[in-house]
Formats: sequence, C-alpha cells, structure tokens
Amino acid sequence: MTVLDHRHLAGDVPGWRPDASGPRTDPAPLLPDHEPYRMLGTPAAEKAEPLLLTELYRRLVAGRRYNQQATTLTKQGRLAVYPASTGQEACQVAAALALRQDDWLFPSYRDTLAVVSRGVDPLEALTLLRGNAHTGYDPRATRTAPLSTPLATQAPHAVGLAHAARLRGDDTVALAMLGDGGTSEGDFHEALNFAAVLNAPVVFLVQNNGYAISVPLTRQSAAPTLAHKAVGYGLPGRLVDGNDALAMHTVLTEAVERARSGGGPTLVEAVTYRIEAHTNADDATRYRQEEEIAAWRDHDPILLMERQLRALGLLEDGLSQGATEAAEALAARMRSEFHADAVLDPMSLFAHVYAEPTQQLREQAEQLAAELAAEEH
Repeated sequence: MTVLDHRHLAGDVPGWRPDASGPRTDPAPLLPDHEPYRMLGTPAAEKAEPLLLTELYRRLVAGRRYNQQATTLTKQGRLAVYPASTGQEACQVAAALALRQDDWLFPSYRDTLAVVSRGVDPLEALTLLRGNAHTGYDPRATRTAPLSTPLATQAPHAVGLAHAARLRGDDTVALAMLGDGGTSEGDFHEALNFAAVLNAPVVFLVQNNGYAISVPLTRQSAAPTLAHKAVGYGLPGRLVDGNDALAMHTVLTEAVERARSGGGPTLVEAVTYRIEAHTNADDATRYRQEEEIAAWRDHDPILLMERQLRALGLLEDGLSQGATEAAEALAARMRSEFHADAVLDPMSLFAHVYAEPTQQLREQAEQLAAELAAEEH
C-alpha cells in the first residue's frame, strides 16, 4: 500500500490532508509529457521570432566547430582530455541563452560550450581540461561556477547559491547542468530535495545522452523517464527533445522565469545523444553500434534547425556563410591561443583548495617548494 492509497483513511490518519490546504502535493501537474516536447518541424516553430531562430543557428554552427577544434587540439597534445558535446550543442547554447547575465551557471566537465556561449574565452573555459589550473576564469566575474568533474556535486552548490540569493532579495536564478550519469549520484537527489523544500530559484538540466561513459541508461534507472524523478521531490519535470534548439530554449526560459518569479525549481530532461566517445581516452565501439550513431546523426541539432529555417525561407546564403565564417574565426583564435605555451606557477596548485590549508596540504606545498628550489641549483 502506498501513501496515496491511504486517502480513504484521511479521517483516521493524523496530519494527512489530501485537499489543497494540506501538506501533500498533487502529482499530476508535476508529471512530464509522454513524449519529448518538440517545436522544430511543428506549427509552433512558425510563430517563433526569426531573430531567435537565426541566433540559435549561428550558435549551433559555432558550437560544432568549437567541439571539432577542441578535439583536434586534444589529439595534438594541447589539451589533456576533452569530453566533447558534439550532438548536444542545442542543450549547451540554449542553457546559456536562457540565462540573464547576472544569473549563475553550474556546469559539468562536458559543458564547456555552454561556458563559452556565456562569453567566456575558450582558453579560459578549457584551462582545467588542459591541466593548467583548477579553473581558468573568475567565477564571480563570469557568474559561472568552475567545471565540475565529480558527478553532480555542483547541483547542491547551485541550490545553495540560489537560496542565498533569494534570502538577500536578489532575483538571481541558478542553472545546474548534469548528464544522465549524474542522476545516479546522491548529490543529485539531495539537491532536488533541498531545492523543492526551500522553493529555491534553480533549474536542473539533465542532458540524457544515453550513456554514463559505457553504462547505458537502462542499467542506471528503471524510471519511465529521468524527468519523472522530479515528482518524488515535489517539483515539475519537463521532457524535451534535446536536439531541438528552439524547444530547449523555450522550456529552459520558461523554467528560469518560473524560478525567478517565485515558482520554485524545475527538472528538465533533454533527450539527446553523445555522437563522439566519452572522451578522447574512450573507445565507444566497445559498447555501441554504428547504426545507433547513424540514426542520431539524422536527428542532428544543426540539421533540424536548417530544415526549419529553409521551410521559413530564412536560410539564406548570407546567414549560412556568416555563421560558418564566425565559427572558423573562433577555431582560428583557439588554435592561436592554444599553440602558445602557458607560463605556470606550480605552487598555484595549492591555492583555493581550502579557506584554511590543512596540515597535509601545507606539508605537500613545502615538499613541492623544496623540489622546485632543488631544480634551480
């Protein structure tokens, strides 16, 4: 017997009030759609602002070129590792566009494109993956938290910041980005629970790309969708086609504004696909078939947007050429910046780890300082 089965005993169970004034929440409004929400290729797209469609297209093209160039730099040894978001660009650019400049983004290690889309220089966004520093950009100045390599640890941080901002009277919203693998971590569930209880102005974006490294989603969760996990914590879940940039932007914008207006948190599941391997160190052929990848290539976010723009008469030669030229300029700047060797201070490794360094950290710093001094003689 479930909690809901006790409704007929309402008069006998103290504290149980199934009516609107009681402590329980009706789950129906929280449930996600039966199918991922789509806009491109539907009548809804015809009502979209042309400027928004073309801006999304430009960012998708730039994002794809960014992924390609970062992957090449990794093969050349200029990056230690690169988790590409190829195929997931619609999620990345929509997340950045949905936020105001004074909102906060909490990215995972695969979300550097979202960071760059917020205006952070690629060299700074990729500093961690280059192995040069904990982060290459100022989180306070950019309103972007450092890339989170441990899965889902950024989610509770996003809740804490959002709650603190509301206590201060700010209308700031935090958006935390995770992968489907992150939903298997305790931090994810704790974050959803805290967010719902505190009614924190935070949005959780789960990019369900099908795999947590090599583990398929079916081996992680038996839930109907990941969006359904929201219901158990008392917040709405939204299920969206993660390759539909317009749908992603619409749903995320609605969730952000809902949070800003006091409506509380939202969990958005974006159904997408990781076209490339997990990282350059991964062999994806060991756990997935080429036929599966080919099916998703036909559902590519750039391809979907081009079809819509062409149907609306917006895909002119000037738009396509301009988007390509801007993307190539971005790639050229990345090559130029990354081919210059960075000047590093090894002692900076110990900075910003603890407010008060631990005894072990001080000992390690002293040991490294001694080794560096010995090398100079």
